Parts: sequence; C-alpha cells; structure tokens
Amino acid sequence: MSTASNDPLWERIREETLLHARDEPMLASFLYATILNHETLEGALSFHLANQLDSPVASSLLLRDVMLQAFESDSCIRDAVRADLQAVLDRDSACHELYIPFLYFKGFHALQTQRVAHWLWQQGREPLALFFQNRMSTGFGVDIHPAARMGKGIMLDHATGLVIGETAVVGNNVSILQSVTLGGTGKDEGDRHPKIGDGVLISAGAKILGNITVGEGAKVGAGSVVLENVPPHTTVAGVPAKVVGRPASEQPALEMDHDFCCDEAAARIQAG
Repeated sequence: MSTASNDPLWERIREETLLHARDEPMLASFLYATILNHETLEGALSFHLANQLDSPVASSLLLRDVMLQAFESDSCIRDAVRADLQAVLDRDSACHELYIPFLYFKGFHALQTQRVAHWLWQQGREPLALFFQNRMSTGFGVDIHPAARMGKGIMLDHATGLVIGETAVVGNNVSILQSVTLGGTGKDEGDRHPKIGDGVLISAGAKILGNITVGEGAKVGAGSVVLENVPPHTTVAGVPAKVVGRPASEQPALEMDHDFCCDEAAARIQAG
C-alpha cells in the first residue's frame, strides 16, 4: 500500500490535517490519532472506520484487521477509496478539503464499509459481511447489501436513509442523495434490483424499484418513483416517473444540478 511519499492524495490529506491540528489544539489529539499517526490512507481509514463500527461483541481491533485484509488483498478497493474522496471534493460545494469527507462524511464512511463487506461476501464470509452491513446501518443510517456492486467515483451526499438492495449495480461516477431507495418490488428472489449507469444523478428521495436500468448519464428528479427503464441521457421525474427532458451535460452526476429548466431547454434543442 502507498505511503504518503508516493500517494499524492494521502499526502494532501496529511498536510491539511497538520495545519488544522496547529490551528485548533482542542482537536489535535483526535487528528493525530485518526490521520497523522498513520503512514497510509488505508491504515488511517481502517482505524477510523473500525472505531465507528466498534461493538461489544466485535472490538475495533478485530474489525480493523478485517478491513486491512480487504485493502491489502484488493487494489480495486484502494483505487475506489481515492476516487470516492476525489468525487466528494469535486462535487460537494460545502467541501473544499479532502480531510473533511475522510473524517466526517458518513456517506463516504458507509460506502467504504460496504466495499469491505462486499469483499467478504465474495470470499464466502457472508455472516461477517452481514455483520458489517448491520453495523453500517446502525451507525450511519445507510443500508447497502454486501452483494450490491458499487463502482468507483461515487458520492453518497448526506446519505441518511439510503437503501440499496442485494442485486443492485451502481456504475462509476454516480451521485446519490439522501433517502434514495434502489429496491425490489415484492418478495421475488433472483435479480430484482436496479442497475444504475455511469454518470447518473439521483436526487433526494427518489425510489427506483425493480430490475430496471437507469441509462448512462441520466438524471432522476427528487421524490420520483421510477418503475420502468430510463433511457440514457434523459431526465425523469414524477410519480410514476416520466421523461421530462435531457440533462444539459453528459454526466449530470458531476454537475450536481437538480433543476429541470436547463434539461427542458436541452430537450427542445435536441428535437430541433
């Protein structure tokens, strides 16, 4: 795993944190314990998450060991962690430093917990994977099944009340806000959850239900209930959701524009 000297993102986090430790002595011990005392991003992240997921029956030391196993075994997880951090910095107007989501954003914390749980699931360690899911749900208010497949460069903004089911797939560079559900439609088993394409923006409170596809570069309006496939590069809204336009950009997740005015204008231009 990369140390600060050959990991620019981790080096930046440490530099930011050191400045704040000097400026705010009350937080210095916390900042040293969570970031500055660790040589690698993975070492710090496993320490920080394990302390948040700690329980009377599974100590933070044991949980940290499991997380380090996952990080050391799978370079894709390590790459995704960095892409997720960069996604928050690029897309969240309230975030101007990398150390902030690393320490404080539960959407980022829940997503990295799920990445570990997914690794466990793939290793056949399903009971422990489900334990991590339960601790994530209890601690962060986010419930993502360990079997769900999550891409990289994902931002879970605020994240409270987010639910993602077992057979869901979320692509790369996706942005999802709070109270979103990627769920099933009943008691059917098998492949029953949504598939979300790259660059999709899902606004707050949207419910996407069933084994349907939200195409690449699509945009789902706040509070919408999506029950049918969404074509790529379209905007849908309403209950049930209908096509109302076309996003002004190819990857609306990167722009984080939840308004529909530009989408309607883009659709009129496209229609000629």
